[in-house]
Amino acid sequence: MKIRSIETFTNEFVCFTRVTGEDGKQGWGQVAPYFADITARVLHRQVAPWTLGQDDGDINALLDIVRDREHKFPGSYLRRAMGGLDTALWDLKGKRAGKSVCELIGGTPGPVRAYASSMKRDITPQDEADRLLRLRDEKGFDAFKFRIGAEVGRNVDEWPGRTEEIVPTMYKAMGDDVALLVDANSCYDPARAIEVGKLLADNGVSHYEEPCPYWEFASTKKVTDALDIDVTGGEQDCMMASWRQMIDDRVVDIVQPDVCYLGGIARTLRVAKMAENAGIPVTPHCANLSMVTLFTMHLMRAIPNAGKYLEFAIEGPDYYPWQDGLFVSSPFTITEGKAVVTDAPGWGVEVSSDWLERSVYQISEADL
Repeated sequence: MKIRSIETFTNEFVCFTRVTGEDGKQGWGQVAPYFADITARVLHRQVAPWTLGQDDGDINALLDIVRDREHKFPGSYLRRAMGGLDTALWDLKGKRAGKSVCELIGGTPGPVRAYASSMKRDITPQDEADRLLRLRDEKGFDAFKFRIGAEVGRNVDEWPGRTEEIVPTMYKAMGDDVALLVDANSCYDPARAIEVGKLLADNGVSHYEEPCPYWEFASTKKVTDALDIDVTGGEQDCMMASWRQMIDDRVVDIVQPDVCYLGGIARTLRVAKMAENAGIPVTPHCANLSMVTLFTMHLMRAIPNAGKYLEFAIEGPDYYPWQDGLFVSSPFTITEGKAVVTDAPGWGVEVSSDWLERSVYQISEADL
């Protein structure tokens, strides 16, 4: 079927996409959050012209056409826009077939173990431990990620001594019965990253995310080679050449593509296959409760090298006011530490009409 129209519904933070085929069937997707209104413009200016009126059967081929025609724009915004098209097309395919996206890509609906992912650094170590313990008791989480260092901090902590305090505090509070993960958000040079990594290893932490500036592969590899715990990364990377290098050179132990940053499900499946061939697990990045977490749930039920758990953001309206009211019914219920992929067609979610009415609307149409 040919693509008749591509629509966007956006504010500054969120942009939902809707694709309509020549048969009148529709699918919903989303571009990556943050400056989503800019990505919506890229979608209409640089993605729609090459895909409207084209057959929607081969999503990979469509994305490659956009990549080739827009070769002078190799970066993040174009891939984010491509992801808006990709994810809407997968929903459309699922609705036509009466199957979930998970099933279309080779998986089965069912539960996905989740880890409670904290986004906060403006919180004391004891307060962080206390709130994660409450989530353990209320939701059944048995894995938790907390923040160390400072975001691209150049070896400077959020405040002096915070990392040295929060790491043993979390281990003392949680013990060996849970998995502990940390995210350094590109804070350290290799020497400091290795020093912190040894502290992590001594305190039960098994997952060390983005220790060095993410674009410095050689720095990250030094950390990976020096430590016994898993060093992870990749959320920011959107170019296939970067992924090939990261995987071929074993820069990290676990790769973490973000479906929305990378350009959609089809491109993420390519990365997952590269990692599978290299024997590397995939634990994707999905740090908010927009559709990106739903996309990731379907992905993890389908790929053979899925990591141990789904990232599940725990922050509420005080941190993410924009993520409330996106859906008619939330697809993100956690029971006994697990989220569930349903067998509903496509993504199995309905965007709130109230939210859509408040959004900025744009449409690109083919002359069919």
